[in-house]
Amino acid sequence: MKILSIKSLVAALTAAAALAMCGAASAQASWPTRPIRFIVPFTAGGANDLMARAAAEGASKELGQPIIVENKPGGSTSVGADLVARSPADGYTFLISAAGVISNSMIKKSMPYKDSDLVPVVMIGLAPSVIIVAGDAPYQNLKEFIAASQKGDGFHWATAGTGSTPHFVAGVLQTAYGAKLDIVPYKSGAESLNALLGHQVEATSEASIVVLPFIKSGRLRALADTWTSRISAYPDLATAAQQGYPDLHIAHWAGLHAPRGTPEAILDKLAAAVDAAMKSPAISERLKSVGIEPIGGTRASFNQFVDEERAQLGAVVKATGMTDE
Repeated sequence: MKILSIKSLVAALTAAAALAMCGAASAQASWPTRPIRFIVPFTAGGANDLMARAAAEGASKELGQPIIVENKPGGSTSVGADLVARSPADGYTFLISAAGVISNSMIKKSMPYKDSDLVPVVMIGLAPSVIIVAGDAPYQNLKEFIAASQKGDGFHWATAGTGSTPHFVAGVLQTAYGAKLDIVPYKSGAESLNALLGHQVEATSEASIVVLPFIKSGRLRALADTWTSRISAYPDLATAAQQGYPDLHIAHWAGLHAPRGTPEAILDKLAAAVDAAMKSPAISERLKSVGIEPIGGTRASFNQFVDEERAQLGAVVKATGMTDE
């Protein structure tokens, strides 16, 4: 058997490494070569799911491969998030993320994955959260509602469960503005909305896409949009900030997260595809017409948004003592 010299061995290993790097670079350059999966950690039909399908439709055209949307609800987004965190970092499985992906580790005693197992890719869009009361309620705006809640035993406020967006909206109203609210957790936004329509609770908040039909029919009254700008499909509704409550800026948003270790070139390519999709006139106008604001943007802008969201939600968790126990 011929024994290689140290010099020859080093040269052979260097050549092998170079070939491997070229192979990896080639795979990244040609990505995607097969269908991609977007995992939605909610049931079909909600704001997060609709944004996921719009992003999949547009990005698929940009990338030249089908994007399959799969719903994996449960555990306040942790079931779907864990599936993606454990998936190969090869650019073919992504999570449609939401606020719960950030806040779960703050309020849950144990988690099946680490926050660092998922990395931000790009923002898709958001549905502003709308504070709503029954259509026959006596208060017309957020100031009147907060003042009325401070009398007597306060109001019952429905949420879609601990750590849901309505829970965080209530937390800000309580800790920053003195609203007196008794939190009533339901299993879903649909259940909490039905509780309000049935006058079992006095108020809740929910995604604009969900509540606009009820508001326009008069069955519910909108008191404030909790995002930083007015809803394109309902510009008559003032934001909470415009009514004097600047700390209330929370939305039902959807973005994309990837398994840690996914190649940077793939993340850049997907981010650019989603950004182009959100800027497509057909997709943009369709989303705006139902109460969703398309965002898109860069990887850097989404990373900044995630950092700001983590700081904001963390402050509410600390102020309220929010926990899933």
